[in-house]
Amino acid sequence: MQAEIITIGDELLIGQVVDTNSAWMAERLFEEGITLKQITSVHDDAAHITAALDEAFTRADIVLTTGGLGPTKDDITKHVLCDYFHTRLVSSPQVEAHVRDLYSDRPDVLNRLTATQWLVPEACTVLTNRVGSAPIMAFTKNSQFSTLNSQLLIAMPGVPYEMKIAMDEQVLPYLTVHCALSTVNRHRTLLLSGIAESALAIHLEDFENRLSQRGLHLAYLPKDGTIRLRIDGANCDEALAELKTLVKDWLVLEQDQPLELALGQRLRDKGWTISTAESCTGGKLAALLNKHSGSSAWYWGSVVAYDNSVKQHVLGVSADDLSCYGAVSEQVVRQMAEGVRQLCHTDCAIATSGVAGPTGGTPDKPVGTVWIAWATPLGTEAQCFHLGKLREQITDRACTKALIHLCQVLFRGW
Repeated sequence: MQAEIITIGDELLIGQVVDTNSAWMAERLFEEGITLKQITSVHDDAAHITAALDEAFTRADIVLTTGGLGPTKDDITKHVLCDYFHTRLVSSPQVEAHVRDLYSDRPDVLNRLTATQWLVPEACTVLTNRVGSAPIMAFTKNSQFSTLNSQLLIAMPGVPYEMKIAMDEQVLPYLTVHCALSTVNRHRTLLLSGIAESALAIHLEDFENRLSQRGLHLAYLPKDGTIRLRIDGANCDEALAELKTLVKDWLVLEQDQPLELALGQRLRDKGWTISTAESCTGGKLAALLNKHSGSSAWYWGSVVAYDNSVKQHVLGVSADDLSCYGAVSEQVVRQMAEGVRQLCHTDCAIATSGVAGPTGGTPDKPVGTVWIAWATPLGTEAQCFHLGKLREQITDRACTKALIHLCQVLFRGW
């Protein structure tokens, strides 16, 4: 099954909005065994949208679009689709009832522009957008190209949270019925840390050559000091078992899962809680740890101790140690971790202190130097890392290192 994604909106092409929709949709399609052939972004321009649709339908069974379904004049997707499928806009009682109910507590929103939302192309099948006013619209297009009886187009809103709910609740179930999608797991992913991508590729060269003979493929996805190693292809369990043995020295997780979520699940299993004290990462670690629903069961709080006075007066870091060793030191970061653990009454704590740059580096503590400490019922440990030269890169890598080490502690012991 082949699919293409077309994202619609001038804002995407001038950099005002980053297209996060496509990456999320691509991952979900891959999980369903649908091959994504191309992703295209186009202006709010009828000719441009039409040309993109024509081109996509020469390659794909399924075309998914996002954007341009709002009630204002710059939102033209619905009108373009009417022309494309030789149909007309008609009022949908189903959509009208939904929109009126959606805004029942906000009568100011129910105006003549909002009323255009329940006008839909007569030729489409309307799928419910539970959290928004823009209807999800499914069309069929007869074609000798498609492996189906007809090619499919599904138009979704561009607002990311609406699109995600639309995909999970409406679009993928619709495709499952109409395209007989297989639910066979076609890929498995391991998360590694502590080895360079090139060194890993050399280490796995013989294994990778044997994989290709079995119709399997290995993909390397490096990010922030980690490598996601993915096997693609059906019936890959035997190869995965061999791969885990080959990479056991660097293996962090055996599934494609965010580090913070894996850590949270392990903390919950042990009945432990965690807090954070951050200097150079400035709350970024806290944002990761409370990102997922249910994190309140194990994540209790944070202190962003950027200035030394906060380190001293809130976390109890010794003034003498701050003066003698500096904020970026093992002595200080250990006290930060132990201080926030005591302050928040948690089982575990992570602390970070470093030189994120671009200024502030010294010969003995250059930009990229980061100390991280972990305090747990097993004791307190600290390590120094050198994490690059770019500020965002340094802080992202620091958060990754902090989470990886604690995952390893909790999964394997100290």
